[in-house]
Amino acid sequence: MFKNTKAFSGFSVNDMQKAKDFYQDVLGLEVSENQMGFLTLHISGGGKIIIYPKPNHVPATFTILNFPVSDVEKAVDELISKGITFEQYGAPMKTDEKGILRGDGRGPDIAWFKDPAGNILSVLRES
Repeated sequence: MFKNTKAFSGFSVNDMQKAKDFYQDVLGLEVSENQMGFLTLHISGGGKIIIYPKPNHVPATFTILNFPVSDVEKAVDELISKGITFEQYGAPMKTDEKGILRGDGRGPDIAWFKDPAGNILSVLRES
């Protein structure tokens, strides 16, 4: 039934302007706004993600968006230079001082950070 559909994902934020500035200016994504004020993130390969306002927004407690990168350490350093703070986690997902969970052959290196609405995002090593 959905084999050929162009499905998309969406998530909420509590401040659309902060979200637009963050995703466009900090992360460098192409962002458009529709007539209802919703934002669309245009992802490489034609994918789209919708961001919509929600006055009683509660940040997701899980990763809503993962950004595959060739070098996690380099991506983390670049994002830190733009003011991003990375999450620090203890065992069993212990991150290092930069906030990177080293895969060490068990999985990809990954680091988590939050958008202005508190939603969790990550950069992880491309496989």
